[in-house]
Amino acid sequence: MRKGKTLFLGLLAVLVLPFGISLAEDPPGEKAKERYTWRNAPRHSSGVAPDAVANRDQAIVMVMAAETFGWRAYFAVHPWIIYKRAGETRYTRYDVVGWGSGNVVRQNYAIPDGLWYGSKPELLAAHRGEAAEKLIPEIEQAIKSYPFPREYRSYPGPNSNTFIAHIGREVPGLNLDMPANAIGKDYRPITNPVGLSSSGQGVQANLLGVLGMSLGLEEGIELNLLGLNFGIDFNRPALRLPSIGRLGMDSVAQTTEAAEPKSDRAAKETAIDVVAEPSS
Repeated sequence: MRKGKTLFLGLLAVLVLPFGISLAEDPPGEKAKERYTWRNAPRHSSGVAPDAVANRDQAIVMVMAAETFGWRAYFAVHPWIIYKRAGETRYTRYDVVGWGSGNVVRQNYAIPDGLWYGSKPELLAAHRGEAAEKLIPEIEQAIKSYPFPREYRSYPGPNSNTFIAHIGREVPGLNLDMPANAIGKDYRPITNPVGLSSSGQGVQANLLGVLGMSLGLEEGIELNLLGLNFGIDFNRPALRLPSIGRLGMDSVAQTTEAAEPKSDRAAKETAIDVVAEPSS
């Protein structure tokens, strides 16, 4: 009886502690001060992506993710991918957006590196030059082969994280390392429970994104319980935790050149008005 109680308390601590740390790092009161709504939250350029015009001669591929809007930010992220070929002066962006009807895979839904309803994106993968140029056709093919273009569920998936994880599986050269709080990245239909992990460089067994395990060079060892992920990254040492994502070294080496000041770039791009409440 005592052992069972100890196990229960230990499991409860593991589940609650990451959420507590997330709250401590970003208290609800701080968000309240901004008083953003889904109508007025800023969507301007974050300055994360290199200027496409200044880098017209270079191919660039980037995967980024930002906290989701509102209370969901304490649990999940919204990811997307942008790319441009050498010679192009504009990025193409793809992500999955759950509101609206029809195909949930959206092209150029928002500014390439725009704030996601007030949240600044972080890099999950970044490639330039010839390496990026070679990846782009594979990325486009992976987008076309996404198996859930008309399905969306915030939990446990398929959702925006399921989409980017699919690209990672199909394009292992991305070296994609999705954070532990990318809920939906491990979603697999019950008819296909075993396969590659989201990096395309590891293996995974999972039932509908709620119970399973991943093992790979990028993911390290990661357990999935009810959509929450716990693990250890050995490649770039860190703990992988729900709500937090990772606690330790950054998963991506920051190799991009300095971008223009946000004020200059924001003047070049127009914020996009959204008429439906975000669900991812």
